[in-house]
Amino acid sequence: MNQPTKLVAQQELEAAAAEAHRILQELNRILVGRSDLHRMVLVGILSKGHILLEGLPGVGKTALIKALGQLLCLKFNRVQFTPDLMPGDILGAHILQQNVSGQRQMEFQPGPVFANILLADEINRASPKTQSALLEAMQEHSVTLLGTTRTLPEPFFVLASQNPIELEGTYPLPEAQLDRFLFKLEVKSASAETLREIIFSRRHGEPPLPQFSISSEKLAELFSVMNRIYLPSPVADYIARLVHATDPATSTASPQVKEFVQYGASPRAAIAVAEAARGVALFAGRPSVGFEDVREVFIPALNHRVLLNYKARFEGVTSANILEKLLKVTKEADLEFTSETAAVMPAEA
Repeated sequence: MNQPTKLVAQQELEAAAAEAHRILQELNRILVGRSDLHRMVLVGILSKGHILLEGLPGVGKTALIKALGQLLCLKFNRVQFTPDLMPGDILGAHILQQNVSGQRQMEFQPGPVFANILLADEINRASPKTQSALLEAMQEHSVTLLGTTRTLPEPFFVLASQNPIELEGTYPLPEAQLDRFLFKLEVKSASAETLREIIFSRRHGEPPLPQFSISSEKLAELFSVMNRIYLPSPVADYIARLVHATDPATSTASPQVKEFVQYGASPRAAIAVAEAARGVALFAGRPSVGFEDVREVFIPALNHRVLLNYKARFEGVTSANILEKLLKVTKEADLEFTSETAAVMPAEA
């Protein structure tokens, strides 16, 4: 997307930020104890990105996605991924039907992917053939069957969950599909205080119903403001240098990259960081992106895109370790440049 020709009006920005915080507060009321996770999920939604949630069973991954669908008042479908699931169970299929004149013809029956939010529950339980059925939908927001391409509703999000400890009957997601997720977020176990609140306020584990839902018009306004958050040139340069530093063939930023990284992040990763940083700026009520916004989204946007070698796995080095090091050693810019100065910069023509 091209840069906006002018910064978003402050009054409009403040209204959008207030609406985003209102959604966040309601999500925090429904699902207690994970405000930081909820905020990052909403940043991903405002960036129109797909999100992969990874966590142990029962930590609330599915509940979070369902609550989000209710709050945003979007068409929501859930698919429980299993080893016997077929691509047609997700995309839809052509079925032989008889019309009123008695003639038989093939009619397309849309699958659950024709929704605004698709919950792909335990996505790593499906076979590679079924997983690959989502590739076109996630990238082009369309489905092609028997030579006919059908456009998916807008906005369209895939919110997927997976269990990191189960190996029986699971299939690791291919790198091409992982690269289509804007964020990979870890859903950690609840604290003792959170568990106590859940015990007292959640009979049978049922979360409360949302007290409001955002209209489609309000959601469209949020997306409009997001599109007009300005990305200054020094911040764009910072993103480019960070992502380029993950390439072991050319990186000079950290010796760990050459030692432990097999493949660095793709250009899609740089785009993901830039878009997600706009979402963080919107939450903060700033009309342009600052370096701190980039730092906040850098690891969630790249921890699933940087592929490590066997030596890293043997020594217990994670992608997050590598990315944290890159954030420490990569300079922001030669000149001092913060979100406060970025906010008053004139937009480039």
